[in-house]
Amino acid sequence: MALVHAGCRSMLTSGLAVSPASGMQGALKPRPSSFIGIKSFLAGPQGWTQRQPHMRPSRLPERRPISIRAATVSSNDFKTGLNIVVDGAPYRVQEFLHVKPGKGSAFVRSKLKNYITNNTVEKTFRAGESVEAAEVDKRTKQYTYNDGDQLVFMDMETYEEIRVTKENVGDMNKWLKEGSECEVVIWNGRVLAVELPSSVVLKVTDTDPGVRGDTAQGGSKPCTVETGGTLQVPLFVNIGDDIIIDTKAGSYISRAKDKK
Repeated sequence: MALVHAGCRSMLTSGLAVSPASGMQGALKPRPSSFIGIKSFLAGPQGWTQRQPHMRPSRLPERRPISIRAATVSSNDFKTGLNIVVDGAPYRVQEFLHVKPGKGSAFVRSKLKNYITNNTVEKTFRAGESVEAAEVDKRTKQYTYNDGDQLVFMDMETYEEIRVTKENVGDMNKWLKEGSECEVVIWNGRVLAVELPSSVVLKVTDTDPGVRGDTAQGGSKPCTVETGGTLQVPLFVNIGDDIIIDTKAGSYISRAKDKK
């Protein structure tokens, strides 16, 4: 026990020094570094760990919403086939005319076709007016089969199937043959229309027998083709003939073997 007291007294004494400035010989002044070391020793193991200063967490910057502006086009740059958005619906420019009157401001008169309703409207824009562009995507698909009120198309690269209602195809449905390739028009993930090639070759399945000596100028008769569509054909056309049909007009062009 005496040894312990002696050791402590020795440690305390080693941490003290005589201060000559005090004028009192023998006055003791603690050495700061040694005194801190003694306090840490007396405090036990918990005193040996240096405490870290209190750190405030850094404040994260506020996230502001990102606004994405739709692409626009000037009415001065209108052209046939341009896709635009009017009153929230996609339209296709069919006709346009730049007008510069003698008095007043110039304007653009246009005829637009609604992709959704297939209706055609006339609309006038100010010259240089900004109009939202419609991001209409056309993808080549192959028509595979008919499933009730829906037509099934397939992407020949990914083999992904897409279903389209017959309403979206419209009158083009009667010229649609399995295995034929079409352009599927998509806007905002929605199928708007299906565009067939300008002409198709189909086989005649029903018509009145042709009369010998009939010519292309000798009249016409009704005809049914393999897809169920009907049209007028020349009198010399017979069942089993392959004929070329204008899909937009729904009219006869020629027999397939007659076209060079």
